[in-house]
Amino acid sequence: MRKGRGSRFLAALGTPVRTLRNDLWTAPPDPLPRGWRDWQPTVVVLLTLVAFGLGVANINQSIWQYGLGPTYGFVLGVIPPVALVVTLFRPLPGWWATTVTMVLVALLSRPHGAQMYPWTGAGIPLHAIVLLLLALRVRPRVAAEALVISVLAGVACTAVESPAHNVDLYPAALILTLATVIGASLRGRRVARSQLDVQAELTAEERARRTLLEERTRIARELHDVVAHHMSVISIQAQVAPHLVDNPSEALKENLIGIRANAVDALTELRRVLGVLRSEDELSEAMRHAPQPTLERLDELVDNVRGAGQPVDVRITGARRPLPPGVELSAFRIVQEALSNVLRHAPGAAIRVELGYQATALAIRITNDASTRAEPRPAAPGGGHGLLGMRERVAMLGGEFADGLVPGGGYEVVARLPLGDDS
Repeated sequence: MRKGRGSRFLAALGTPVRTLRNDLWTAPPDPLPRGWRDWQPTVVVLLTLVAFGLGVANINQSIWQYGLGPTYGFVLGVIPPVALVVTLFRPLPGWWATTVTMVLVALLSRPHGAQMYPWTGAGIPLHAIVLLLLALRVRPRVAAEALVISVLAGVACTAVESPAHNVDLYPAALILTLATVIGASLRGRRVARSQLDVQAELTAEERARRTLLEERTRIARELHDVVAHHMSVISIQAQVAPHLVDNPSEALKENLIGIRANAVDALTELRRVLGVLRSEDELSEAMRHAPQPTLERLDELVDNVRGAGQPVDVRITGARRPLPPGVELSAFRIVQEALSNVLRHAPGAAIRVELGYQATALAIRITNDASTRAEPRPAAPGGGHGLLGMRERVAMLGGEFADGLVPGGGYEVVARLPLGDDS
């Protein structure tokens, strides 16, 4: 029975011992923040200067005032300042070296007169700075454990030795505690800021993802109307075709009936999809049922921008002709988005809209010079998410898109939309 209790006691005692070993021996320190890395050479130089000044005083006190002699006094006096610099890179080894050296100095010294004990006069600030650097790089629990062990080591040295001197245990404990609390607070502030930055990045990514989905939904909603129009035409043509042929065969009638049935089914499914896409749409009923715009309305769009006080120059090269509905819609929306961006970000700037009708593609280029007004103008109605929407539309058609600043101030948007085989 006693053996069982003893085993449980040893097992319970072994748990905190293992925790201390893991925390104070193998626990990895936090990596240096990216901002600190730029200042690391300066911090090393400053710490080296501080360590040198305190080290000289510590060696002098160890040799002459604490009676350690030249050899022991120099070795034990030089370890804490060296450990101070080491702590910047290896916090736990630096703290261990400082603490063990303090204990050895306290046990081996024979102070001349009423000297401070168990820390030397220079040993207190050295130990405090080490604990401060340690608390900046490790978890608060580890820093607290290091502080408790440091103070307990001082208590043990004071209890074992009782020479005639001034015991500095209480002021040293206060200084060491203050240094540890400051270091832990700074670390906590840094960790909180890092977590806030990570959360901000996640929020920005989520916002960008949501914006992308909204723009894709908007584009899909618009293209639905284009596809639905074609399906309606197919259905009507399939219904009318038998009446345009004298004595149509049964096979032709059956095929046309099948074509019309498939077109009607597809149109029904498209309407269901449209209902999902527009379930949360805020557009008015009139705008929902309005036909999708094409480049035929380009003059109307430009006149609206000119009415807002923005000079617009339109240049069209090549033979102007009807284009595939998807290309027409995307081209109109790209010009609309570009004009909206100029109104928002470059009020008063002169705008040039260029359309190039090529054999296999439609080239679009919208440029503006530097803004001449401080206040933004209202954006053109019907705009989406700016450059994101333009990129999505061009990518959907397999085209090319580029944007950027132009020399002398201003901005440009360039897109090339392939026409396909049906243009």
